[in-house]
Order: sequence, then C-alpha cells, then structure tokens
Amino acid sequence: MKNGLFRKFVVASAVAFFFIIGAAGYARELAAQGASQTVGDFITEIYSLVSSAGGKLPDWDKVRACFLKEAVIVLRTSRTAMTAFSLDGYIKDFVDFYEKPFKRGEATAVPKESGFTEKIVRLKSWEFGDTAHVLVLYEARITGFANPPQQGIDSWLLVRRDGRWLIAAVTNETVTPARPIPPELREGK
Repeated sequence: MKNGLFRKFVVASAVAFFFIIGAAGYARELAAQGASQTVGDFITEIYSLVSSAGGKLPDWDKVRACFLKEAVIVLRTSRTAMTAFSLDGYIKDFVDFYEKPFKRGEATAVPKESGFTEKIVRLKSWEFGDTAHVLVLYEARITGFANPPQQGIDSWLLVRRDGRWLIAAVTNETVTPARPIPPELREGK
C-alpha cells in the first residue's frame, strides 16, 4: 500500500515538474519573441490571431496571452451601444460571434464554418518608454458575403512587461458616413 502511494506521489510530482518546466519555457519563448517584436508587428499579430479560415477557430489562449488580465476593453457592439468587457467577457463575445449565424440577403454564414478576417488597412503608432498608443484602421469580413468589409477604428494602449508588449486597453468604433475615417488614418497621411 505504501509503495503504491509512493509511486503515485512520484508520478504526480514528475507530471507537475514537467508542466511547470513547460509553462516556464512557454513564458520565456513569449518574452524572447516579444523582445524583438515591434509595436506594429505585435498589433498585426492580434488581427491575425482573431481571424480564422473556415472550419478552424482562433487559439483563444494565444489571444488571451496578449492582454494584461486587468485590461480595459470597450467595443462598439451595435449601432447604438458600446460595451465594456473584462478580458474573459471579450473572449466569450468573440467565441459567441464565431458561433452565430449571420444573414445577408439570401445568404447565411456562420464564421466558424465560413471564416472571418480582420485586417489592418493602416496604422499609426507612438512609443514612449514602456508604453505605446496605436491607432488602426481595419476591415472586418465574414467570408462568404459579397458585401464590402466593415471598416472600424481601434485604439490600442500597450505596456511593455518583461520585455514584451501587452494590451492594457482597447477601444473600438465603426466607420460610418456620420463618422468618417479620422484624418490621422486617411490615405496619404
């Protein structure tokens, strides 16, 4: 009986040890990657991480790893409302979006099946020490619709921790005829 308990203890300790070593290795890998990553590259990666081809979902753990756990996220969620999210709420909202059927005319698409893309059209960034502010004009599109993509403006506030950039806050607004692209992000600026 004692030998069985001892063996279980040794196996559990070994598993825990390898898990801790693996997690530490992943953290070092992220820090090393972040140390050489420019603000523009980091922001470009965010848009790539939340985009996905049909049949494949984003890796939400990788998305989550780009944020401070206390990050402030305020996004346009309808024509008349903006919503403040916790990091968990933001991830859940994106997961729900991927599951939701969208109808345009006769066509219906579910992003997790058809795909979804957010891409940067233009960005403007400022760095000061361990902080950065990035304005992004982006286009978002659910694959399978002929409609033009929806344009929006994201405002990212970043901090550098342990040599890598992390998102401290993001706000979002959609571009409409009443809210045209701001001068800072217009072509030729």
